[in-house]
Amino acid sequence: MSDVYQQSVEYHRQHKGKLGVQSLVSVKNRDDLSLAYTPGVAEACRVIAKDPTESFELTMRGRTVAVVSDGSAVLGLGNIGAAAAMPVMEGKSLLMREFAGVDSIPLVIDTQETSQIIEFVKQVAPSFAGINLEDIAAPRCFEVEDALQEIGIPVFHDDQHGTAIVVTAALHNAAKVVGKNFADLKVVMVGAGAAGLATAKMLLGLDGPWTALSQLSDIERVAQLKLVDTRGVVYPSRPDVTTHHNRFKAALLPFSNTPDEAGDLAAALVGADVLIGVSGPNLVTAEMVKSMAPGAIVFAMANPTPEILPDLAHQAGAVVVATGRSDFANQVNNVLAFPGVFRAVIKARLPRITTQMKYAAAHALAQMVPDPTATSILPDPFQPELAEKVADAIIAAQ
Repeated sequence: MSDVYQQSVEYHRQHKGKLGVQSLVSVKNRDDLSLAYTPGVAEACRVIAKDPTESFELTMRGRTVAVVSDGSAVLGLGNIGAAAAMPVMEGKSLLMREFAGVDSIPLVIDTQETSQIIEFVKQVAPSFAGINLEDIAAPRCFEVEDALQEIGIPVFHDDQHGTAIVVTAALHNAAKVVGKNFADLKVVMVGAGAAGLATAKMLLGLDGPWTALSQLSDIERVAQLKLVDTRGVVYPSRPDVTTHHNRFKAALLPFSNTPDEAGDLAAALVGADVLIGVSGPNLVTAEMVKSMAPGAIVFAMANPTPEILPDLAHQAGAVVVATGRSDFANQVNNVLAFPGVFRAVIKARLPRITTQMKYAAAHALAQMVPDPTATSILPDPFQPELAEKVADAIIAAQ
């Protein structure tokens, strides 16, 4: 691991980042200059002034996304700040281009005030077709995203919904492998940050902003979901559940079928069908996995060290094991989702990404593996046309 870290630093130093600017037209003579700039450009400005939607056709806006971060929750590095977040944001832009042909610009902002992030996104929205929020800590990320859903272009927090889409796809296929119905699954979610809460929301078939969640009648949901944070199981009468900080956890409880009783992670896992970890390293023991129901499914996605290593989980009885790493089978990686999401945004000029679109993306991913096995529940990110298939599924769900 240490080698790849040092190699990556040298790689970034050599290229001075991973992105550049390339012009689409040439300026070789006065005629070219007159068309690209003055005087000809004035007419493009006048057309847009009369009808701002023409900016999608006459400028780079129509094919460009902003990747916005405050650097408060970067990968497994935590709150490292805006400047230090830039390599990751460049990476997101690179992947969007390579996997989906979508142009994007990374914008790291030197504020972690919710209102200022919201205002910043509103102010830059006329330059872009969509906004990919990235690595913004919970609970701020929920407030920011909910406040920006009506600005006329999609605002999509990938740490939440990219993870939720891929996990949902993976769990549908894992359930097939172990011979269980998705709707019968009892799930334990370890980690109550952005990824954990958004994934729980999706597995429970919920729609709407966090302040007004509702159950979708046409979406298959899991039977039970226990959310476990650093204090143990989140249950309805837990004394701190009503605090302002925990209000997003509390919002899930009316839908989760969680018993109103205290318990730690070990207690929560007894008899569970599924463990989904989006928390920290080595939190799950072999004994915990042994206590799960037969045909256990373990998604241990903490990076770089998972909640439990795959070999240990298998030895303890888990049938399907997934992680967030590329060097183990069944990598749960957001790159399966977000390029296709923003491909759809560009292709169909979507005004927002709806809950139904997220489920459509998840089902499209699952269907790309028609015969899942214990070591193959998700498509390879390099599978041809993957992003296009996800995009088409999203567009069809409008």
